[in-house]
Amino acid sequence: MNEQELIFDWNRRPDGFDWSSVGPVELDDETLRDGLQNPSVTDPPIDAKIRLLHLMDELGIHTADIGLPGAGPRAVADVTALAKEIADSGLSIQANCAARTVMADVRPVAEISQAVGIPIEACTFIGSSPIRFYAEGWDLDRMLAKAEEAVSFCVREGLPVLMVTEDTTRAHPDTLKALYGRAIEWGVRRICLADTVGHATPEGTRALVRFVIEQIVEPSGEAVGVDWHGHRDRGFGLANALAAIQAGATRVHGTALGVGERAGNTEMDLLLVNLQLLGLHDRDLTRLPDYCREMSESFQVPIPNAHPVVGKDAFRTCTGVHAAAIVKAEAKGDSWLADRIYSGVPAAMVGRSQEIEIGPMSGLSNVRYWLRSRGFDADDEELCSRIFQAAKVTDHTLTEEELRALIGR
Repeated sequence: MNEQELIFDWNRRPDGFDWSSVGPVELDDETLRDGLQNPSVTDPPIDAKIRLLHLMDELGIHTADIGLPGAGPRAVADVTALAKEIADSGLSIQANCAARTVMADVRPVAEISQAVGIPIEACTFIGSSPIRFYAEGWDLDRMLAKAEEAVSFCVREGLPVLMVTEDTTRAHPDTLKALYGRAIEWGVRRICLADTVGHATPEGTRALVRFVIEQIVEPSGEAVGVDWHGHRDRGFGLANALAAIQAGATRVHGTALGVGERAGNTEMDLLLVNLQLLGLHDRDLTRLPDYCREMSESFQVPIPNAHPVVGKDAFRTCTGVHAAAIVKAEAKGDSWLADRIYSGVPAAMVGRSQEIEIGPMSGLSNVRYWLRSRGFDADDEELCSRIFQAAKVTDHTLTEEELRALIGR
C-alpha cells in the first residue's frame, strides 16, 4: 500500500490552512540571550556557547541572538568571541544582539561588528503597553525620541536593525502604529512583535500579526520583515509561533527546550520538528538531540523525560498494545511503518529509534522483542514467562540491570 494511504491526515483537510502557501520562514535562536535570563540557569563558558552556535548552524537556524553587550564586560567579551567564531569558521548563521533603545547599548553592537568585520543586526527593544507606560511614568513622545536616537545611530553605522516592541500583545494599536511607523521611516527593515509575558492566544496572535502587516507594513511601501517572539506563560508558545506564521510572520524566535524568562520561550527544538513536518524546513535534524543536550548540560537545565522528541521517553514504550503493534510493523520489514505506527514524529528524523521496554503494563511481545534485540533466545518460553511474571508484580519499568539479573547474566 502507498505510504500516504496509511495515514488520513486531518491536518491537511481541504478547508484547512494551506501550509504550502507559506513563503520562506526564518528562525532566530534566542538561547544565548533570552535563555540566559532564566533565573535558574548557569551562564556557561564561551567554549560551550561556541559549540551551541555550531549546532544551531548545522540545524539550519538562520540567525542567533548572541547576547546583550550592554550588560557589561563579560557580555562584550562573549559576544565578540561568538561573532568572531561566525566569521572565522564561515558559518551560515547570522548574528544579532539585543539592545535597549539607548546609546549605551547600541554603541557596543556597532563597535563589535566593526572590529570583527561581520554585520550584526541590532535588536533594539522598547516598552509599548499602557501598563508599562503607567508603571514607568513614560509618555509616547519621550519614548519616540529615545528610540529615534538609538535606531538612527545604528542605521548610520550600517547595522541592520530589528525594532522590537516589548509587550506588543497588550499594546494599543495607535502606539504600535507610532512606534513601528516611525521606525520604518528611520530605516528599520524588520520589526518584531513580542508576547513578552505570554499573554496571547493563537487567535490573538493572528489578529495582531495581520493588523501590523495590513495597517503598518503594507502602507509604508517598504519591504519590512515581521518577527514573532513568544513566551510560554499560558502554554501557547509553539501554537502562537505557528499562528504567527499563518498570519504572515517571516521569522519566529525560540530557544533550546524553551529555556527563558519565567516559564520560558517557544521551544526551538519543537519549532524545527514541526516546520520540517509541515514542509517548511529541509535541513538534517539528526543533531537536534545534541543541540538540546549541549544546552541542558552547559546551562544545567535537566531535560524532562517526557519532553517531546528529545526527552528520554519520547520514543520509548512499555505498554503491551503499543509494543505489539511496533513488532508487527517491523515483522512486515517496513521501517517507515514501524517508526510511525505509534508515533506522530518519526524517531529517525532526529537520529533516534523506537524503544520497547518491559514493565507492569507490558505483554509478552515486549519481553520477546527486548530479548531478541539484545541477542537472547526470544523463543525460550520459561525465560519469557519468568520475566513477564516479574514485570507484572513490579511498580516500575525494569532496568537493564534488573532484566539481566532475571536472565542470569
